[in-house]
Amino acid sequence: MIDELTMKIRADELIRMALAEDVTNEDVSTSSILRGRQLGEAELLCKQDGVIAGLGVFARVFELLDSATQINLFAKDGDRVLRGQKLATVRGDMRVILTGERTALNFLQRMSGIATYTASLAALLEGSKLKLVDTRKTTPNMRIFEKYAVRMGGGGNHRYNLSDAVLLKDNHIGAAGGVKEAIARTKAYAPFTAKIEVETETLDMVRDAVEAGADIIMLDNMSDEQMKEAVRLIGGRAVVEISGNVTKENVARLKDIGADVVSCGALTHSAPILDVSLKNLHPVANA
Repeated sequence: MIDELTMKIRADELIRMALAEDVTNEDVSTSSILRGRQLGEAELLCKQDGVIAGLGVFARVFELLDSATQINLFAKDGDRVLRGQKLATVRGDMRVILTGERTALNFLQRMSGIATYTASLAALLEGSKLKLVDTRKTTPNMRIFEKYAVRMGGGGNHRYNLSDAVLLKDNHIGAAGGVKEAIARTKAYAPFTAKIEVETETLDMVRDAVEAGADIIMLDNMSDEQMKEAVRLIGGRAVVEISGNVTKENVARLKDIGADVVSCGALTHSAPILDVSLKNLHPVANA
């Protein structure tokens, strides 16, 4: 789960925003059938095999609506789950369960889909030294959840945002006038603790990045032959990252390139959801 401190600092605010998006005045459907508090219980059921992620966020949606809501979890984030498996029960005011249902499921389905897709790519890289990481190609205001889901699926995280690390991309290099110029300006300005990553598209750019002292060199949309030659040119003097249109269908071919890291935007921008449902809501007697 996302740790308790992070939940309080960042996640609660974003969950409240999602709830406010779904309820601008009142939940008319729920208000029509329930005029007051009535205790009930529902089951969270998995409808596909996959990797679950976001159970803590799912639970927090209901807790923010009513702290008395009780969520009993039968799985934990990162677990492989099966179709038909009961993942949790939610007990509390049925108005709260009905109002929070879609928001809670949206978070859980999205995060679990990312974890499941990440796990499928990570499995294809087993036996190699390649580390699978995500990118900043995330849904606005969902990055904290989506990058967490990548970790639950067995992947790693690239930089979280623009303040985290230096990554000189094609437009930075164009604005500076070249790879060496961009690196020189960065070394003169950025904190000495910051590593410098450079995106390269040609072998000449790779040579320039090595000569200028880049810490990480990204090979962007290169052919297999170009990447292998780039690894030879770098010769261990920088971390080598592969990037560019990496998907489940083509990631396995990268195992023998000799690189250290492969970044994959598809982990967050193209993962299908994992189908989970909140079912069987029924009234229960007060304890």
